[in-house]
Amino acid sequence: MGEAAHRYEETLPLEYRTQESRLNILGFWIFLGAEVALFATLFATYLVLFQRTGSGPTAGELFEVKDVLIETLLLLTSSFTCGLAIFEMRRGRMSGLIAWLLVTLLLGAGFITFEIREFIHYVHEGATMQTSAFLSSFFVLVGTHGAHVSVGIGWMILIIIQLLQRGLTAKTARKVFIVSLYWHFLDVVWIFIFTLVYLLGMVI
Repeated sequence: MGEAAHRYEETLPLEYRTQESRLNILGFWIFLGAEVALFATLFATYLVLFQRTGSGPTAGELFEVKDVLIETLLLLTSSFTCGLAIFEMRRGRMSGLIAWLLVTLLLGAGFITFEIREFIHYVHEGATMQTSAFLSSFFVLVGTHGAHVSVGIGWMILIIIQLLQRGLTAKTARKVFIVSLYWHFLDVVWIFIFTLVYLLGMVI
């Protein structure tokens, strides 16, 4: 029985081959459920307040299509490259795994750079958190997502360092897989931000 279980585990992807790894991955899915609740609350708050602009600018007056599209392209492309990193990991190719993780990092850093520039531009236009309820909810929602992306970048850097030090093992593979789940989650959240915040703001 034990030998059969061992043979079965050998057929699984590297990140699922130990009981500890499977439990950690399950635990992270539960954590993502809590993150869904957090962002759902922020989205609900924004949708209630986004027309309460007071004397400040409206979303249509503030948002610029070009910058938002660049941010979207960078982050969605990073989701694809993160998927390629997992593909290389499951093929046992360490060099490909690290290369695609580095590309993902660069795209994520590009996204954060454009988002910071976007926020600075808004502040220079007089659009701050104190200007209106709309801008308060906007900065909290988008800023929270940006903070999560920044955490993901730092997390990925630490995992790359561990891969270089320890190689590709069941433990490091689990860590790579979990950070990839986190990264894909943030990309899904951004799709909702792009649609409900930027597109809706430009249309209404």
